[in-house]
Amino acid sequence: MADLPSHARVVIIGGGAVGVSALYHLAKAGWTDCVLLEKNELTSGSTWHAAGNVPTFSSSWSLMNMQRYSATLYRGLADEVGYPMNYHVTGSLRLAHGKERMREFQRAKGMGRYQGMAIDVVGPDEIKARYPFIETHDLAGALYDPNDGDIDPAQLTQALAKGARDMGQKIVRFCPVTGVKRDKDEWVISTAQGDIRSEYVVNAAGYRAQEVGKLFGRDVPMMVMSHQYILFEEIPELAAWTKEQGKKLPLLRDVDTSYYLRQEKTGMNLGPYERNCRAHWVGHNDPMPDDFSFQLFPDDLDRLEHYLNDAIARVPILGTAGLSKVINGPIPYAPDGNPLIGPMPGVPNAFEACVFTFGIAQAGGAGKVLAEWVTQGQTEWDMWSCDPRRFTAFASDKDYCVAKGLEIYGNEYAISFPRHAWPAGRNQKLSPIHDRMTALGAQFNAYNGWERATWYAIPGDDTSEESTQTFDRAGPWEPRIREECLAVRDATGILDLPGFSRFRLQGSGARDWLSSLITGIVPKPGRIGLGYFADEQGRIVTEMSIMALDEDFFFLITAAVAQSHDFEWLAKNFPQDHEMTLMDVTEKFSCQILSGPKSREILAEVTDADLTKPWLTHQSCQIAGRWLQLVRVSFAGELGWELHTKVEDTPAIFDAVWAAGQKHGLKPFGMFALDSLRIEKGYRAWKGDLSTDYSILQGGLERFVKWDKPAFAGHAALLNEKQQGVAKQFVTLTLDDPGPCDAPTMSTLWHDGKIVGETTSGGWGYRVDKSIALGMLRADLTVPGTKVEVEIFGDRFVATVQPDKPLWDPENLRLRA
Repeated sequence: MADLPSHARVVIIGGGAVGVSALYHLAKAGWTDCVLLEKNELTSGSTWHAAGNVPTFSSSWSLMNMQRYSATLYRGLADEVGYPMNYHVTGSLRLAHGKERMREFQRAKGMGRYQGMAIDVVGPDEIKARYPFIETHDLAGALYDPNDGDIDPAQLTQALAKGARDMGQKIVRFCPVTGVKRDKDEWVISTAQGDIRSEYVVNAAGYRAQEVGKLFGRDVPMMVMSHQYILFEEIPELAAWTKEQGKKLPLLRDVDTSYYLRQEKTGMNLGPYERNCRAHWVGHNDPMPDDFSFQLFPDDLDRLEHYLNDAIARVPILGTAGLSKVINGPIPYAPDGNPLIGPMPGVPNAFEACVFTFGIAQAGGAGKVLAEWVTQGQTEWDMWSCDPRRFTAFASDKDYCVAKGLEIYGNEYAISFPRHAWPAGRNQKLSPIHDRMTALGAQFNAYNGWERATWYAIPGDDTSEESTQTFDRAGPWEPRIREECLAVRDATGILDLPGFSRFRLQGSGARDWLSSLITGIVPKPGRIGLGYFADEQGRIVTEMSIMALDEDFFFLITAAVAQSHDFEWLAKNFPQDHEMTLMDVTEKFSCQILSGPKSREILAEVTDADLTKPWLTHQSCQIAGRWLQLVRVSFAGELGWELHTKVEDTPAIFDAVWAAGQKHGLKPFGMFALDSLRIEKGYRAWKGDLSTDYSILQGGLERFVKWDKPAFAGHAALLNEKQQGVAKQFVTLTLDDPGPCDAPTMSTLWHDGKIVGETTSGGWGYRVDKSIALGMLRADLTVPGTKVEVEIFGDRFVATVQPDKPLWDPENLRLRA
């Protein structure tokens, strides 16, 4: 057992597959003076009882990247570090029972092809050819992944550990962490073996991550599920087939029923994700033990009976096998099922690499991503799907985490439909006029916990959850979205938009400091403008609206989901010696968007504000005797204003505007309509069109770059890119003859049989009556009129590159009216 050093550059807390992978990848990055601390023995948490499946499939671009990297790493790891491993690359069949699942598989196939993987979609005959023991009579097809398989989790962890040690890293086992503190810009980590100081620290404590997080004053949003899988004894027919073929069966997943079935030597391993699942360690009567190393929960086979019967019907030879062993162990879940990888919110020089539901499949990629975060302050791929800052304080509530964890586990293989909203853990944060929106027929979804109307139903509309489980454009919402968009075009619409993230910046030097962070100019007092923040590589970090109240007094407004991310970006770059204050005032304000050609007439009836002030101005005024900030902007692309109000004044102001608007045709509209309206204008959405996967110039944002101002973050990289020429660039495409679905994010773009780009947004534009895709296209093909193809669920549709102007109101005449 290694002695505890007095100092390390990085200390990692937790010795499962993910923590050891982080140690290994830090060494690969050249940081070889790091230490990993493990409470017990390596793998003693969830790693030791993990099934060890290594899929590359995901409906998330970033998770697919991470899992693809893991699979590639594992194939060569044994030879690289000199540690033999049992890694079986068997391929897998992911079964589809119907049309929507086949569409999901076609999308995954397109994404996988773009990433260089040979994922394919096959029919029932090929399923049977690859898996002779299966019943296929009720199947539509399957996704075949030749790189899927399984690995021994303990051997994987030990191989990574050996590789890390060989490069100089230290691993100290049986060394629980008992406390942490900051001292002179370093962490002092107290353990059972003494103290160790470090520059950086990583919480990789798996299902104990919340316990470790509390040492840092951090409430990690997570809970712990009980996951069971069953091992079966030898099946003679399977043993004979394996001997004859010299290989194992592909790993089988019946995702519509919700289980995997894997060959284990000459027997089988059945792992269901059951709807009637169970959480552990959630209350005073069921506390987490001080030590649960290498332990399991009692068997609970009654929960699995339905899945066992279904698996036997699907693969009848399973019914001839005796049960050998049941594994029932803890696995952690975040509220959305994705891991936490990245900066620990609110804590300097601290990171998280924890709460992995599929830790073995993701460990390799997670180590790579974590090492990039620590050593470079940024990652190669945009990893917002796993960034701990995607959650804010409400998500750490225990009841919320348990409700979402149970929901995610019971729907582990569920399809992510564009109009579907999961029902558990809702109504965390409500608009001050939520009751009014509900009365008008609002259907809601949560945005950083805030309930926002997505569309407005009328009596007789199907508002069931089942109705939303489709990729089709058409649905009960479709005629209502059209009506909402046309009301904004022809009269006026109002959208309740609670939860805008809002930061108050004030003090001497605030303007100059902001200018050093954004690529463009800081607006003058009384004006509002967009500010784009780049990293040192010139990539898009975020977009904020900058409202200048005075020379050195600003409100910075950004997306609801960006609250923690954007505030931390500002705080990280905040100068030490300054006279400025920066405050998060999100909870104090609300907002409505009033947009459409009648909006000026409506406002004229309720306020004496100067409604002739031009676009991109703002003013303080009153409605119904209450103060508000009236801002002349419109994300909907029509004449309009944003009404920024104090939370307590919002109902009175809304009621006055709503009453005045009735004779002018005022209608409520929701987030689905807003998405359609903004796509017609080519307005970018955060973490879709705007992400660190793209540079400011690739994003078509050069008009927001002020080249001749003093240096700003990313200036040198962007100037070099401008001189060299961008490789791909943002475009608007219209589909010439669209099918029943609009293009999802990361749909592949083709030209002359070659992949030439990807979509970043897609939807129907109801003012132009076309299917639209925003995306990134190879630069030489961005000439207006060029024909390309958009791959949507396996089919290719001809699309035309549009001029670099909005499709709707290209000269912004309506917006400026």
